[in-house]
Amino acid sequence: MRYYPVQLDVRGRACLVVGGGAVGTRKAHTLVACGARVTVVSPAASAVLKQMAAQGQIRLIGRSYASADLEGMFLVIGATDDEALNRRIHADAEARRVLCNIADRPECCNFILPSILKRGDLLITVSTSGKSPAFAKTLRRRLEGQFGPEYGAFLDLMGAVRERLLAEHHAPEEHKHLFEALIESDLLELIRTGRWDEINALLQRVLGRGFRVEELINVNHPTHDP
Repeated sequence: MRYYPVQLDVRGRACLVVGGGAVGTRKAHTLVACGARVTVVSPAASAVLKQMAAQGQIRLIGRSYASADLEGMFLVIGATDDEALNRRIHADAEARRVLCNIADRPECCNFILPSILKRGDLLITVSTSGKSPAFAKTLRRRLEGQFGPEYGAFLDLMGAVRERLLAEHHAPEEHKHLFEALIESDLLELIRTGRWDEINALLQRVLGRGFRVEELINVNHPTHDP
């Protein structure tokens, strides 16, 4: 196995995108969504990138890439159609031990980007190890039909339950059977169909009185005492 699977925390880290076209725009947008401090370097930039810069979401530098642009960067993404420039970015990154991804050039990357399916805090990534990004996207689209928004709400609820139990000084190992009971129940289907009264009844049956969904997570549905 060539690639070591990892989820990378880029919050607050300086990240560079070289290229202002459609690919560079997508990469910059994803990095911003993950909390990175993004700089985009390109002589030309998309309207979206210009708007993001005007709103203070990114720093946009309207010129060609210079090796010094890598100073202080955590990672760089090359998103240009200039093969020589892409290889130069890769060489510069290697020399500075900066994480580097060159779009559609796995041989010039020390990390590659998977196709992503996000449902709240549920993050499902699909990778073909750079062999066929198109197939990775096809698999992701198939998964979209299997994992709906209820999975995000489910994780929100499970996380809130965990925090409540820990706050009550329960030992973590004491929680295992409780979470297994919730996971093996029809909780996901109840969330999907918005049956909040039944969810409250389930929570109280498994966890005890005092656990109500509207007190644990933000729901925009009316609930009543079960």
